[in-house]
Amino acid sequence: MNKVVLIGRLTKDPELKYTPGSGTAVTTITLAVDRRFSKDNQREADFIPVVIWGKSAESTAQYMSKGKLMSVAGRIQTRSYEAKDGGRRYVTEVVAEEVKFLEWGNKTQGQNGGFAGNDEPGYGASFDDMTPIDDGDIPF
Repeated sequence: MNKVVLIGRLTKDPELKYTPGSGTAVTTITLAVDRRFSKDNQREADFIPVVIWGKSAESTAQYMSKGKLMSVAGRIQTRSYEAKDGGRRYVTEVVAEEVKFLEWGNKTQGQNGGFAGNDEPGYGASFDDMTPIDDGDIPF
């Protein structure tokens, strides 16, 4: 079984491109995913490359931006290609099968909302009246 679920923040704005010929949308992002605290209580993160296809790719490029929190469920894929210098390059990335926006809004308007891609009641509600907590005191 090849399944991965990540929650993290975008390290830069999504890059939307279209494939030649079919014109299928593809967006690449990098998620900064927190690790558990290290032995000396320093926060660490892994930077995971993610590829998103189709309508989800277009929505991600439209509504997500650097620093926004999102979750991705998908599979790990490895591939290789020949670089311009003639050398072989190997890439490991997550191919998204499901994407949820945990913080989102139009990049130009900076709006926040609920979860994206869900029509269930309660989704899309505003969280402006909620008080954020400092999770640094939580023991787990």
